[in-house]
Amino acid sequence: MISTAIRVARVGSAAELAAAVLMMLGFPCLMLAALVPSIPAFAAAAAVTYLADHYLHRKGSYLVNRLSKVRAGLSIRFLIRQLLLILLLARLSLADNLIYYGAIACFIAFYGLQAPHGALATLIRNRRRMPVATRNVDLASRVRIPDAPPRVLLHRAAEKMLHLDLAAVVGILVGAQLDSAAIGYTGIGVTVFLGILYVAALVPYVRGRKIPPKADKVLAAVDDWLREYRPETVLYFSGSKDSAYQVNMWLETMEQLDTRPLVILRERVILQNLAPTTVPVVCVPGGVHLMNLDLSTVRVALYAANVGKNIHLLRVPTMKHVFIGHGDSDKLASVNPFSKVYDEVWTAGRAGRDRYAIADVGVRDDDIVEVGRPQLAPIETWRGVPGDRMPTVLYAPTWEGWDDNPGNTSILLAGEAIVTKLVRADPAVRVLYKPHPFTGTRSPRAKAAHQRIVALLEKAAAERAADARFTADTAEQTRARAELARIEARLAELAVGTDKGDEAEATRDGLVDVARHEETARLREEWNAAYWRSIPEWEHRVITGAQPRLYDCFNVSDAMVSDISSVVSDFIASGKPYAVTDSAELGAEEFKRQNTAVRAAVILSNSAAELDGLLDAVRDPAADPLAEDRGELKRYLLGPDEPTSIDQFNTAVAQLALKAETRNLGQQSRITVGGPDVELADAVPGQRASAAGEADGMTAG
Repeated sequence: MISTAIRVARVGSAAELAAAVLMMLGFPCLMLAALVPSIPAFAAAAAVTYLADHYLHRKGSYLVNRLSKVRAGLSIRFLIRQLLLILLLARLSLADNLIYYGAIACFIAFYGLQAPHGALATLIRNRRRMPVATRNVDLASRVRIPDAPPRVLLHRAAEKMLHLDLAAVVGILVGAQLDSAAIGYTGIGVTVFLGILYVAALVPYVRGRKIPPKADKVLAAVDDWLREYRPETVLYFSGSKDSAYQVNMWLETMEQLDTRPLVILRERVILQNLAPTTVPVVCVPGGVHLMNLDLSTVRVALYAANVGKNIHLLRVPTMKHVFIGHGDSDKLASVNPFSKVYDEVWTAGRAGRDRYAIADVGVRDDDIVEVGRPQLAPIETWRGVPGDRMPTVLYAPTWEGWDDNPGNTSILLAGEAIVTKLVRADPAVRVLYKPHPFTGTRSPRAKAAHQRIVALLEKAAAERAADARFTADTAEQTRARAELARIEARLAELAVGTDKGDEAEATRDGLVDVARHEETARLREEWNAAYWRSIPEWEHRVITGAQPRLYDCFNVSDAMVSDISSVVSDFIASGKPYAVTDSAELGAEEFKRQNTAVRAAVILSNSAAELDGLLDAVRDPAADPLAEDRGELKRYLLGPDEPTSIDQFNTAVAQLALKAETRNLGQQSRITVGGPDVELADAVPGQRASAAGEADGMTAG
């Protein structure tokens, strides 16, 4: 029942639901206490509403944000509490007392300060919003950008300003209880004084040298940096906050390019969610500003998503435009007809080329280039299970999706059967369970099934730990845990100071410390190695959260069970045996026909009866009937192992850059010589000869 209420109210936890209920019940209690009248009851109800309101704001609760839509926003709630305090004073027969008029004057003056306070806070934020926000771009030496105001002034400024009424409310209540006007006046004076002080503290940040330069100066500084840096390859991206992963997956590839890279973003929210990188990043929300940037040295533009704002860069003819996408699968998005607008479409392997041919959406085969998947480089190739180690099987199901299609996830119909069969396998195997982060967020059934799977694994892990046949090197685990603690402490130290102030200050100070960046990457690798050493090699494990990463789980596993998703396509890079659950019960042949990535998989029914085939392949690779099929499928989906994918990618960039340069030189020569006849001859020399011959023939005749 509580979980249903949480879902309906759209709050994140039972604590948020409780706070919301207390806040909503608190205001009727305030009115009742004012009418009775009872100062202690009023004070208690006021305290509850203050605390609950503050908690919900700190959590960023959806419910409290929606209250403003029904005319019960933050300011209204504070005003109601203050009006009820005036009612309490009247019911206490204090209407003729000066404290009554003092309270009214205080709250009128207090709300009079809200307007200049809100106007100043908004003006400061707007003036400090940059026309172009950057990372790893040296603007500090080219344009003066002042420090951001102290965080205490602008972070949740409206809430802080309104809470200054606490002094007046407490003073008036205590004064009324003790019949001491002086205490009430003191509280009123503190509230008004702090309100005036808060407004005065904001004034300096809207004038003089505390204001960032105007847009034209910032844009000129960015252009000056671009002329000095001379970017050659651009990764362009536009999208919502939830799509940031689509650009993040390409950052490491951009860092490995042989040419000078640049990332261009179109939304500030993407910049805020961008992963750490050493590549220069320019966020240009305005289309006109983007079209006026000096990108004359760029020869190749890479696009990770098909979105409307791509047109703002696609219009530039001096560079070649490439769709690289954000994954390689059989989904319809992988053959979007919009892809016709690009000069080339890059796919991982032959499968991508065939997809476009089958879809027949107008993308020419000559314009498709196979470049592999550089992101899969961390996935290690399987060489069998070492003789002294128990095999590890990864169960990595996807989530339930937005509808109730039984083919979305195996958790609902097959999850428990899969895990039960794995933990009871003989000879024994270790099970790693890494569910999708969204599992159970929409479907209570999926959440319940996930919890049952977790309980199954925890019980099996406890039984195995108590079994004398399974021993652990406790000394090694202790050393590994100490190593984990050391690494985590150092990572925390490295993270200190990485959060900049506002957008303007982050743009000014956003130069990456390369040494710190490299140390962080190295420490994360060391953390991963220490993590696996800190647990016995036979221990079942439920893995949630960002660490260990999915690819790290791939590398310590010998086989995987999953559902139709990009997880399967990525795992194929390892060459390891894998199984995919046909949860919708299409039948093995139809399932393979509809999904290329499962053509070399063990196909599981919801009973998981076929799981023995996967375990046999892990235990005896020589008797693996699908090994050759997996190798062929890997080459078909992802391309050859040699040359490496990043080498293929760099070669494709270089070849396309050469085409762009050739085109630009041709344009320059036509402009230099002049005339439409020269342009036609340069564009299609064969036609020129034909046209000349026809003309000569006509003259001779």
